[in-house]
Amino acid sequence: MISNEQTSSKTPLLTPVMRLFLVTMILANVAGAMYGGFLPLYLKSLGADVAQIGLFFTISQIVPLVLQILGGWLSDSLGRLKSIAAGSVSGVVSYIALILAPTWGWVFLGEGLNAITRSLVGPSFGAFIAEESREDNRAKVYGLVDTFYTIVAIVGPPFGGFLVDRYGFKTMLIVAASIYTVATVIRVQMASKAKHPGAEDGKKPRLQLKALKVNMTAIFGLVIAGGVMSWIVVTDGIRDISSSLINSLVPVYLEGIANMNAQQIGLLTSIMGIAMMITSYPAGHLADKRGERLAIALGFVLQSIASFIFIKAGSFYGYALTYFLLGMGFSLMSPAYQSLLSKVLPQRLRGTGFGLVHSGLGLFSLPAPAIGAKLYEKVSPTTPFWISFGASLLAIFPVVLKFNLTEKDQEQIEKAEAKVEAAGEEE
Repeated sequence: MISNEQTSSKTPLLTPVMRLFLVTMILANVAGAMYGGFLPLYLKSLGADVAQIGLFFTISQIVPLVLQILGGWLSDSLGRLKSIAAGSVSGVVSYIALILAPTWGWVFLGEGLNAITRSLVGPSFGAFIAEESREDNRAKVYGLVDTFYTIVAIVGPPFGGFLVDRYGFKTMLIVAASIYTVATVIRVQMASKAKHPGAEDGKKPRLQLKALKVNMTAIFGLVIAGGVMSWIVVTDGIRDISSSLINSLVPVYLEGIANMNAQQIGLLTSIMGIAMMITSYPAGHLADKRGERLAIALGFVLQSIASFIFIKAGSFYGYALTYFLLGMGFSLMSPAYQSLLSKVLPQRLRGTGFGLVHSGLGLFSLPAPAIGAKLYEKVSPTTPFWISFGASLLAIFPVVLKFNLTEKDQEQIEKAEAKVEAAGEEE
């Protein structure tokens, strides 16, 4: 007789459809990484100052506040691949808007469309992988996906920086848009062959506000129950606020304080990608074997150390060490967070739930980029980074003390699932 363990070892971690899906994610996000880290510098080249850059990133977060959750609901209703394909079409249009922007204010249009893309693709990404994997090795699958996904960070930023230094921002955006369009074509083809949710029962997908209300009520019931889901949202909120405070300032800091050019900044991101590639799969294995809590706590520890080194760094090698440790920290946290989240969300709520957490309760982090820019200008360039360092340290405590699934959590999960199923039967 063949044991379950032997069978599991012979089953590929990535299914054929997941492999093709991963190829499209790599292509699309290489394109995004080519320009994402340089967006503050692009705004600067179009006439924006530091305060205006901070204002831009504050305002640009407003759209995803609502759309992340709405995008998750659409994913639950229409299917993961169809939602991703729709978001990708919006993404192609967003690149066109970025390329044609005559001033920094017009970049809002491109980023607004990009927010629609992220809101449709982001929640579906995590939910799709959860549904294509088993619970006993889910963190390992997330880790393996993250390992391949780090090609994005290794290739995209240096290539984007090279194009910016040699040919300018517009040429770089045209190349990125071309790569993204290839990914979109493949995604649309995949979506055309995908079955919609409920196809086995002969049901057609319907978008009803009543269904959205039921999903939202069930999700918020989990959020306010005081269990693991509540603390996932709290720690994700802390992480979101601290990163929003500094993300738009990092390239400005590296260019203005560390005197780096675009290609060097891209190389740092590539170093972070290498660290993530080395760490992601072992991190997923660690989360499966020793629990998600340990991996997430270690990730916050490494992020704290990296933030401290960044503030004190005086050479390229110091910043390189910072980015390497950040990459390890991200890789320890990412598969563990996603695995834990998939376990506390009923299957029919995963899209909505991933959308909620990906939004990071952005209402609280909404003013962070503008506040960070003000602190950068009025106090000192390092002040926002000190605050981010403190936030990473603070987040370790709830992770260690609260990230543990209990019987109460299981009861809340079953209650939420029953509520959604009852609503579906009424239709």
